[in-house]
Amino acid sequence: MAYVQRLDHVGITVADLDTVTAFLVGLGLEVEGRMFVEGEFLDTVIGIPGARTEIVMLRPPGGGTLLELSSFVRPDHLPGSPSAPANELGLRNVAFEVRNLDAAVEWAATNGYGLVGGIGQYEDVWRMAYVRGPEGIIVSLAERIG
Repeated sequence: MAYVQRLDHVGITVADLDTVTAFLVGLGLEVEGRMFVEGEFLDTVIGIPGARTEIVMLRPPGGGTLLELSSFVRPDHLPGSPSAPANELGLRNVAFEVRNLDAAVEWAATNGYGLVGGIGQYEDVWRMAYVRGPEGIIVSLAERIG
């Protein structure tokens, strides 16, 4: 029996919600909503009594799986590993298909976010690059060419 029906969202905990939101909106995501969450529901689900978080839900243009950005008001967030390499265990990147990879990479660089490596091409199908965004989040940008 398959329990999963669809991928609903991916969550990323960040310290600076506004900066990370602005970066992702600049790439083309759209803010679907912003709210605070606290109380019994949150305490039960995450296992941290008295927690309060602010959440921004982002959606790709035309719909699709949501990206949830969460910033904890209490307790304070714990530091992550902002310079984690691609082979460190854990969620390593969030990937987006883009229209113009070179322009997207240039936009990121203009805003202070550089490439992790370089722009690679997989056969005649994809061109792809990893950009290290705010708080060390690796954003995979992929352009379909085939």
